[in-house]
Amino acid sequence: MKKIVFIAVMTLAAAFTANAQQYKVITSVESIVPNGLGRSRIINALEDKDYKEYTSVQTEEDNTRNKADRGDIRVKNFEETKLLNFYNLGGIRFQNIAANDALITSMINDMISNGWELAFVVSGVESEGGKGDGQGIFITRYIFKK
Repeated sequence: MKKIVFIAVMTLAAAFTANAQQYKVITSVESIVPNGLGRSRIINALEDKDYKEYTSVQTEEDNTRNKADRGDIRVKNFEETKLLNFYNLGGIRFQNIAANDALITSMINDMISNGWELAFVVSGVESEGGKGDGQGIFITRYIFKK
């Protein structure tokens, strides 16, 4: 009987653990500004925020704008890992891209060694695209779960 109760408790605990997933987002921002003038970083928030505290519901009867204070939304505790820019004065710098790959790989491996699984990777590019094209970033979000 004790074995049956133990197995039942362990099965319930495993089922509860499997359903209680946690997610973490880490973002890399790599500058695509010519001449190496931009900034590139890996950003990892070290505090949690509850999106519900900063969410309002808009309805036909009540369309009052969201008055959440931006200062309250900001995360003040975060890790910032320096990355190298894609460009320098000579143009695209492949050595910098390889260095960034090594740092990002290290971050991913560290997360995995701490029990996280890389679930999704999403990336995008933002660039002015106009005359001179002096602005731009390549952003990647690494979404981990455990």
